[in-house]
Amino acid sequence: MQYKDYYTIMGVARDATQDEIKRAYRKLARKYHPDVSKETDAEARFKELGEAYEVLKDTEKRAAYDQLGTHWKGGQEFRPPPDWNTGFEFRGGGFTAANAADYSDFFESLFGRGFHTDGGAGLSSHANGEDHHAKILIDLEDAYQGTTRTITLRLPSADAQGHVINKERVLNVIIPKGIREGQHIRLRGQGGSGVGKGQAGDLYLEVKFRVHPLYRVEGRDIYLDLPVAPWEAALGASVKVPTLGGIVELKIPAESSSGHKLRLKGRGLPGDPPGECYVILVITLPPAVTEDAKDLYRKMAQTLSFNPRAKLGV
Repeated sequence: MQYKDYYTIMGVARDATQDEIKRAYRKLARKYHPDVSKETDAEARFKELGEAYEVLKDTEKRAAYDQLGTHWKGGQEFRPPPDWNTGFEFRGGGFTAANAADYSDFFESLFGRGFHTDGGAGLSSHANGEDHHAKILIDLEDAYQGTTRTITLRLPSADAQGHVINKERVLNVIIPKGIREGQHIRLRGQGGSGVGKGQAGDLYLEVKFRVHPLYRVEGRDIYLDLPVAPWEAALGASVKVPTLGGIVELKIPAESSSGHKLRLKGRGLPGDPPGECYVILVITLPPAVTEDAKDLYRKMAQTLSFNPRAKLGV
């Protein structure tokens, strides 16, 4: 996917004020409007301008986009890093995924799936505050045990000169035991301030798990790739297996093959019912780095009538 430099498309500097961005858009929109422009690529340029302006006019989208740009190196195929917008606090409201279909794949991949932006509370002497949204990363162990964590969120806004700045705030958040990835933690009254006697909005934190060195997660179920020796798989064995709740003994049936899946009941994330822990066997060969080891492999080749490619017909 091609990276789109919205600042270049708009012809403005990366530190341009919001007013400068607005003026640049108005000027270029008049130049490339398909109804009046004589440029051969007017329609494409007008659509591209609209996409760039959709991002840069919005302080929240712009701040997230600016951070994303630090991960891109010119000339490379662009792929947004996982959870690239984690830690940003967005106001809930007007932008919906339907708008994303009007723009490029680049835009849709960033802003087209559950991305929240300014909604606007309207004019009233009394109005409830907007709900805010943010994505947070937690460790899988936090979801298993339940805990309290300190998080820092950035809420993009514009300063008096029209430059985008990030205001930070620190919150202590209770991580419920057994929470799943994609679920939300609701913090009442931590969203936008109300007007007059209106109540403050809520803050919704979408939970994402950090990549774990051992486990993969699907819902409440945990998956672990377990290395086993060839003789353990062939003859059967009892081996120690790490789980989120501690070390357990697992019986490996004789004549197991690589990819065989075993279940540790109730050893996934807590819940009603709790998830399972699935252990995937991965047969690992010992290295043949000594003469004794090489002799043993030669003896196996002579003794065992085994063709690993028999199912291929060769």
